[in-house]
Amino acid sequence: MSGCGLVRGVALGIALLAIGSATPLHGQEAKMLTTAEALALPQPAADHRLAYGPGPLQFGELRLPEGKGPFPVAIVLHGGCWLAAYDLGYVAGLAEELAKEGIATWSVEYRRVGDEGGGWPGTFLDVAAGADHLRTLAKSFPLDLGRVVALGHSAGGHLALWLGGRRGLPAESALASGEPLALSGVVGLAPIADLAAFSSATGCGAAVPDLLGGAPGAVPERLRLASPIAMLPLGLPQRLLVGAADPIVPPAQVRAYAEAARKAGDEVTLVEIPAAGHFEAVVPGSSAWPAVRAAVRGLLGLSRGE
Repeated sequence: MSGCGLVRGVALGIALLAIGSATPLHGQEAKMLTTAEALALPQPAADHRLAYGPGPLQFGELRLPEGKGPFPVAIVLHGGCWLAAYDLGYVAGLAEELAKEGIATWSVEYRRVGDEGGGWPGTFLDVAAGADHLRTLAKSFPLDLGRVVALGHSAGGHLALWLGGRRGLPAESALASGEPLALSGVVGLAPIADLAAFSSATGCGAAVPDLLGGAPGAVPERLRLASPIAMLPLGLPQRLLVGAADPIVPPAQVRAYAEAARKAGDEVTLVEIPAAGHFEAVVPGSSAWPAVRAAVRGLLGLSRGE
């Protein structure tokens, strides 16, 4: 990326650390988890760290439940405005908790804005390759590839929805890559589902032009290939969750996407979590966690006893 873009990304990262301290919700004092607090969450070690490509950022963390399996799988995609400053560490607790629920988790790292090869198209190609690498992992680990969901938070929610829709990409497009792994559904936690609407001069939305290699209006074909709302229908079930007081991803944008997806014929459920901000959904034991757990388990067809 350009030096200007890198400087802008660093400045944006610093600004995001200040977002989301104590956010009142309709007169109630509700302490929301800040970006800095989210980055400081416990990061339990994975069972395996495995490469899906030759680059230093082309790897994933695999966590396996106890037992013989085969286990259903959640592909976990972290957020952080697609910026190199933020990695998969802060979703480690989420991945670990799902593994305790009997769900294998494959947390995919990927090149981001600020990394060599990150942005367009590297970020998307990495996420696709990481997801499809489950076919290779299933040769060595007890994974049930008939039950796989993509689960992403924030910018990772955008990429999870994009994974769900990439089967419809033109074969000649820059983001097409082989035969996409079939998914049972997508869980988006505060997902950035409309890149054009989210793009802005400040805040996390300022990273959108660097992700696309141009402002949304200047690269309409890239926008069509990369923005979930432009890819509708995705053709698979979607479970969307957003904090009612999210200061980073406006709940109204998530609602608008859900309405558009339903009109396009997709099965979509949207849950707005009262007194929650941007990060509560990735924290096991938070007010948002029961809804996250139910969404993942539901798409994987897991009963209460499993």
